Amino acid sequence: MADTIKFQCDLSTTNPKVPLGFEVLLNDKSVFKRENVTESCQITFDITDDDSAHKLQFVMFGKTAEHTIVDNDGNITSDTLLNISNIQISDIILDQFLNKIVKYNHDFNGSQDTITDKFYGVMGCNGTVTFEFSTPFYLWLLEHM
Repeated sequence: MADTIKFQCDLSTTNPKVPLGFEVLLNDKSVFKRENVTESCQITFDITDDDSAHKLQFVMFGKTAEHTIVDNDGNITSDTLLNISNIQISDIILDQFLNKIVKYNHDFNGSQDTITDKFYGVMGCNGTVTFEFSTPFYLWLLEHM
């Protein structure tokens, strides 16, 4: 039996009345999917800790222009966002570290061209956050700190 490492994170929404979809993919396979995020939850699964490359993706979907309220001056007065926090692998909290290396691809919900943005734990647009790493995880982490 192969060794594994534990992934976990907390998922929450800023407005449970406007449910957004969220999925986690590990190496292009779904390991968590919720069509309507209406309450906070913890996501946990195991990752094989063998000698290989991995791609972890957070995917937000289902947001429409109606979920963002804008005043007459173009200022956002109300919005629905998903928060992904307390991101851990092998009980190591990675939130601050991931801010530097993770990419968030989105197109402002279809209103602009696709961009690659930094990820700060908040998803406000339909899109994908991608984190690529290799295992053994501790060796990868030492090389990238």
